[in-house]
Amino acid sequence: MTSTVPALDTRTAEGSALQAVLLDMDGTLVDTEGFWWDVEVEVFASLGHTLDDSWRHVVVGGPMTRSAGFLIEATGAAIGLAELSVLLNDGFERRIGRDLPLMPGAARLLAELTAHDIPTALVSASHRRIIDRVLKSLGPHHFALTVAGDEVPRTKPHPDPYLAAASGLGADPVRCAVVEDTATGVAAAESAGCHVVAVPSVAPITPAARRTVVGSLEEVDLPFLRGLVTLT
Repeated sequence: MTSTVPALDTRTAEGSALQAVLLDMDGTLVDTEGFWWDVEVEVFASLGHTLDDSWRHVVVGGPMTRSAGFLIEATGAAIGLAELSVLLNDGFERRIGRDLPLMPGAARLLAELTAHDIPTALVSASHRRIIDRVLKSLGPHHFALTVAGDEVPRTKPHPDPYLAAASGLGADPVRCAVVEDTATGVAAAESAGCHVVAVPSVAPITPAARRTVVGSLEEVDLPFLRGLVTLT
């Protein structure tokens, strides 16, 4: 877990109880969910296996241990989880080195949160080596704290990453707004007690209590997030 002055800013707008904003990375801020699948297809092809496109919905948004483990079992590939994880991370780093597009609205939202001194964390199931690479494009100055999937006892869909992020920012999880793109990430945030904005990337997500579904980050700004967490 990497942190830079994770001090809680309580200067929220009147009527809002928002203390912090916690953001997923792949598929939420950067358009990389498809990159992971492309790399998985490429790596398994080199092992002599073809991935079924329907498996994409199974592995999206999950920790590498789950997605890689599922693909090993589904294909019967003769490779261990540790070795496969290295190949996938290496392939992904090469891929984002060529191109790393941000999701529509991501740069504007990050700039707005920074301009208003909103405590913000990046919370990803990706490993630290991947997060640090992506941060070069996102701008590390936008985040007071970053939490990687290989730095918590249990990653998404467990609540641990979001609980760690809220704690690191000195915030109450129930007064945090989370932005996620997959059911796995949504489950993690909701288990932590956070308010969730879902921006589905690959698979649909339905609205629910404490969960708002939007079509794009273009619909999300600071007043919108503050409106989710109101004083009662």
